[in-house]
Amino acid sequence: MNYIISPPSQVSVAIRDRDSRFPVRRVYCVGRNYEAHAREMGKDPSRDPPFLFQKPSDAVVADGGLIAYPPQTNNFHHEIELVVAIGRGGSDISVTEANSHVLGYAVGIDLTRRDQQLAARDAGRPWEWGKAFDRSAPCSAIVLAQALGHPAQGRIWLAVNDTIRQDADISQLIWSVPEVIAFISNSMALEAGDLIFTGTPAGVGPLVPDDVVSGGIEGVGTVNIRIGPAAHRTT
Repeated sequence: MNYIISPPSQVSVAIRDRDSRFPVRRVYCVGRNYEAHAREMGKDPSRDPPFLFQKPSDAVVADGGLIAYPPQTNNFHHEIELVVAIGRGGSDISVTEANSHVLGYAVGIDLTRRDQQLAARDAGRPWEWGKAFDRSAPCSAIVLAQALGHPAQGRIWLAVNDTIRQDADISQLIWSVPEVIAFISNSMALEAGDLIFTGTPAGVGPLVPDDVVSGGIEGVGTVNIRIGPAAHRTT
């Protein structure tokens, strides 16, 4: 194929205990999927249909990454999440069949420019400027479902500079992983290579340069990042 410019390289995530990697196609994110977090964001934690947004695949950052403090924000937040890696695509997937489409699970952090997100929300505009910026989706290595199973409970936590900020259990998800998979696939086809960030518990809060962030999910793994100085921009 003769491209007029060089095509972007394939974004991928490590697989625990394997040399092979998971190629990332799309990154779906579920909003307000824990009751306590919905309340801290000033919303009703009901079981209305879930809502979703997306991040670009190249927002994914490997465990241990350095994340420059992003531009155009004064309120940069962490959100720890269970991440689902889709290994077999499909449309109109049923809740009972959903787990058979999962390759594995990881731990992710949905980094958020909260001031940008809230301004967009209040104006009835899309969230992408607050959510889909560069390096906004750190993700641990994927642990395969064939080794782990399909976790429905287990501690999920995040600490900043060794101080716990988020501490909950994935059993508190309003919409379970199979329900989220079914919901997405009823609207658009899921494909192998898709990642789903399933939502964050309460305790989200600000990050500043030099913060060391660590988080984990019982049985799944951990993710660690460091916040660097503000990104340098040239025109």
